[in-house]
Amino acid sequence: MARKSNAETAANPGRLKQIALTYKMTRKADPKVGLIVAGVGIVTFGVFLAIGFLIDHPVYLGILGFLVAFLAMAIVFGRRAERAAFGQMEGQPGAAAAVLDNVGRGWSTTPAVAMNRNQDIVHRAVGKAGVVLIAEGNPNRVKTLLAAEKKKLARIMPDIPVHDFIVGTGEGEVPLKKVRTTLLKLPRVLAGPQITQVNDKLRAMGDLMSNMPVPKGPMPGGRGMRGQRPR
Repeated sequence: MARKSNAETAANPGRLKQIALTYKMTRKADPKVGLIVAGVGIVTFGVFLAIGFLIDHPVYLGILGFLVAFLAMAIVFGRRAERAAFGQMEGQPGAAAAVLDNVGRGWSTTPAVAMNRNQDIVHRAVGKAGVVLIAEGNPNRVKTLLAAEKKKLARIMPDIPVHDFIVGTGEGEVPLKKVRTTLLKLPRVLAGPQITQVNDKLRAMGDLMSNMPVPKGPMPGGRGMRGQRPR
């Protein structure tokens, strides 16, 4: 019991420090976050306390109001902190990969399965919806990377659905803050064993193929690799 108590005591300062750092980060992007969160708490507590006086139970409603106010403050602060974090990551290379790491259970993600010298990147996620390719970068350039990845996947898994979208704020693009919800809204068509098979195939194939100038095996028209000799 003593060890458990010591561990909890050591963990609490860490949590408080993390909350403080999160608040500082959020305040830089959202200067009014403190006033808004405090206002939500005061209004919520005041409403419950007023109801308590009306029904002649101010103590009970006051305690309940305090708990509800604390919960409301936590929810509002969490949402504004998340919005501030997305705002800071927006437009940075690899930002979508950070979001994909927190998609949730049932999804396995692989960052940067394809990339070019301009830092246009394609990430991959596998789940019950099939394979999803998430691209970051210039829309015109990244479409070439997406097309190459889709062709590669169609060659080894022709029956598996492949979805793709580009992260951004332009027309037809998905904002960074909506990447997770976009994935979760896709129709579920694969069962657990099928997802495992897809991941096994992708693992066996390896992502190095995405950087090769030509696919493995003979080329269409009978032109294979035999005619090429190392220099």
